[in-house]
Amino acid sequence: MTAAFISDLHLTPERPDIFRAFVSYMEHQALKVNDLYILGDFFEYWLGDDAMEAFHHNVASLLKQYTDSGRNIYLMPGNRDFAIGKQFLKQTGAIWLKDPCTIKLNGEKVLLMHGDLLCTEDKQYLKYRKIIRSPLVMFLLRMTPLSYRKNLGRKIRENSRKAKTGKSLEIMDVTSESVSDFMIRYGVKTLVHGHTHRPNIHDVDLPDDKGQRIVLGDWDKLGWELIEAEGGLKLLSFPITDA
Repeated sequence: MTAAFISDLHLTPERPDIFRAFVSYMEHQALKVNDLYILGDFFEYWLGDDAMEAFHHNVASLLKQYTDSGRNIYLMPGNRDFAIGKQFLKQTGAIWLKDPCTIKLNGEKVLLMHGDLLCTEDKQYLKYRKIIRSPLVMFLLRMTPLSYRKNLGRKIRENSRKAKTGKSLEIMDVTSESVSDFMIRYGVKTLVHGHTHRPNIHDVDLPDDKGQRIVLGDWDKLGWELIEAEGGLKLLSFPITDA
């Protein structure tokens, strides 16, 4: 094995069981590969590098130990932690991944995404995403007091929970059209993403061939990883205990 992929851990002090599972993962499974890809929503929320608390520093230390061992961590932004900045990357040694991007696995080009861009039926969220991630808005937010960002982050999470209760599962899932469009645009037969919390491997109809869409699961009752192994990519799960 040379690469592993995880996403949607939603790390937060309120879920110490997931943090412990991540510590165990970094000390065991992750050491079996040279490259670890984290495809978004690594943290439940991120208010800015200057808002890091003891919990975040503990996570950063784990990542730094991994990169100091000569291995690589590639970090892609998610809809929860897109505000992670250069200070965190420097502290951990992680490499920033643009969403979307392509990499080579076993000689094949593979498309990596967080997955929210594939949910094209959720037009309200995509409008919000475009605004909140604009360079100007990001710059202005970083200039605001931390107390303001904490209140804003709390309101955004509350609004997000309320919005989900009023949306159908179809709206919050990817559309087949967006999947095929992105795969055709980037010239790939394999797409790997998270975000939807629906781990599975799907067949994709492409103009001249069959492709596959691999969905990483969120860490909750189970942890999920995708590994590059002999014979292709394998989607695996493991229990998260509350020991």
